[in-house]
This record gives sequence, C-alpha cells and structure tokens, in this order.
Amino acid sequence: MRLLPVHMLQQGMKIGKKIYSEEGLILLAEGVELSSPIIRRLKELDIGYIYIQDAMTEDIEIPEVLHEETRRKALQTIRVQFQSLSRTSTITKGGHHLGKSFSGMMDSILDDLGSHDVSMIMLTDMNMTDHYLYKHSLNVCVYTLILGISYGYSRDQLSVLGMGALLHDIGKTQTSQKLLFKPSKLSDEEFQQMKAHTEIGFKILKDEPNIPLLSAHCALQHHERLNGTGYPQGLKGSEIHEYAQWLGLTDSYDAMTSHRVYRPAMLPHQAMEVMYAGSGTLYNQQKLELFRDKVAIYPPGMSVKLSTGETGVVSKIDINMPQRPVVRVMTNASGESYKAPFDLDLTQVLSVVVTHVGDIES
Repeated sequence: MRLLPVHMLQQGMKIGKKIYSEEGLILLAEGVELSSPIIRRLKELDIGYIYIQDAMTEDIEIPEVLHEETRRKALQTIRVQFQSLSRTSTITKGGHHLGKSFSGMMDSILDDLGSHDVSMIMLTDMNMTDHYLYKHSLNVCVYTLILGISYGYSRDQLSVLGMGALLHDIGKTQTSQKLLFKPSKLSDEEFQQMKAHTEIGFKILKDEPNIPLLSAHCALQHHERLNGTGYPQGLKGSEIHEYAQWLGLTDSYDAMTSHRVYRPAMLPHQAMEVMYAGSGTLYNQQKLELFRDKVAIYPPGMSVKLSTGETGVVSKIDINMPQRPVVRVMTNASGESYKAPFDLDLTQVLSVVVTHVGDIES
C-alpha cells in the first residue's frame, strides 16, 4: 500500500485500507475501485489522504494500533455521550453517567495497546471522515496512553491519564457549532468563548461518579503552558500537573495534523518542527524528546524524496530511530522508474536524508 493525497487520486486506483465514517462505520472497503464520483465525494468529505493498492508496495504493512471493533465502539460511545451533552444547556452535577460509559471502553483501549511490544504514534485518521471533536478525543487518548506506557506509568495511572485525555475537550459540547466550525479566525470575544471549554469541562467531570478528579483536572489544564502563557489560569512549570503536560503535547500535535475547516492538515514532520520551537517554553523538553522518539514522522506508505534526488515510499520504521525509516526507492534522480525498486535503510546510510514528504508524483 501507499499513501496518496486525495488530489492525486486517479480513476481505476483501488482502495488499500478501509475508509471510515465519523461513527467508525465502514464507508468504503478495501479493493473498491475509484471512480470520478467516489473521488469527488472523498474531496467533499475533506479526507486529505487515503491508502491505495500498488503492485510495487503491496508488501508494505500499515499497523493498526487499535482493533477495528475497539475503534468503532469508542467512536460510537464518544458520539452518543457528547451529542447528549451538547443538547443540555445546564450542566448538572454528576448526572451524565460518563464514568460508566467510558470505563469499559478505556479497558479495551489499554488492552489493545498492551498487546503490542512497542507502539508508535502514527496518524490514525487519515482515512476517516470528519467530526473533528470525536476523532480528536480518541486520537489524543491513544497518543497520550502510548507516551504513558513508554514513560512507565502503572495500569491504574494509565486509566486516569487515558480518561483525562479522552474527555479533555468535553467542555466543547457546550460551545456553539457555529463557533467550533468557523472557517475563519476567531474574534477576541469568540476566542474567549472558546477558551471557556477548559473550565466547563472541569465542571462537567469533577462531580461525575467513577471519573477521577485528576482526569477532570486534565480537562482544566491541557491548554496551560510552561511559561505561563496558557489558559485558563496561566499556570507555570510544575504548577501544571504532569498528566496535563503530556496532554498539551498530544492535543497540539493532533490539532496540527488534522484537517480543519480553516486550514489543511500538517504532515507529522511539519508538526514536530512547530512543536520543537516551543521546547522549554511551551512544552517540557524531556517530555517533548520522548514524544519525538515515539512519533512516526514518516508514516509507512508515505511518498518521500531523498537527498540523492531519488523518490520512493516509506516501507518500514525503525522503532529505535523513527526519523530514519526504510525507503522503497522507486525512481532515480531524473524521475525514471527503476525496473527493480529496492529498500534503502536510512539507519545504515547516514549520508542520505529525507528532503521532501508527500505529494510526489510517481
């Protein structure tokens, strides 16, 4: 399989990986042949990239962090509970049964993540239609738990951290849809309204049975930043709980790498560059370094150009050095296709680097 931006799709190509709806249901199955109406519909759904079948990359495997059923049930639960809250204008204390709805789901997510020897943070929703709040909540949960596992947290700690990550944006259920999906820059007044989701989320969660108070504080503090420029309280350094500091990383990363109504998604390496500009000021440097080491900045199947001028597709990732993947080299510097594409392991050839990612015509 290889990953292509939707604008480069052509009739006759076949889908390599299932495309899901916002509820986690299958919209298009593997092997479906692309037609003009299907390609047009994918563009209308704002899907940026999809995996396609390709003879020269048919052996490239795209790992799934969560089982299909786990992802489907998680998205369904998030959608049902968040929609129920969005219809409630008055936040009642402890009356939503969120703990009961999400605790079993958290166990399933942790079981799935625990079934992998080592998990990498990979873009999980490139082939999924948009409801940003639902998939963002699940993505941030998965990304944060991968970091928590790598950091060495216990199962109980991971459960609290994961619940905080999953529900960190629950306060946005009380934000108007018009504001959430506004296609242009927010006014100062609108931004103040948007910022209120942190405190609203805390109010929703703090009295919920079976929701740890620390998870509620994750919702409150995930936009705080080390230098005090965050919100809602302008906390600094160690005043921000370490769980919320992890969330600050994963929330920012997923926001940058997700397609939004007002801007296209960044690729992983671009998002990491932006985040590293905030190392030591916005984000804790040690946490950011662990995050960098766990992010697959060049996802399997992604087209890349090398410093040799050759182009190809990422075929494998070295978990110890994800910044230097194995590349299936397919064309030479003149753009001519090799009769026999070959794999180049960049961990072994240190003089060669990736110079461009994505949108490379084959």
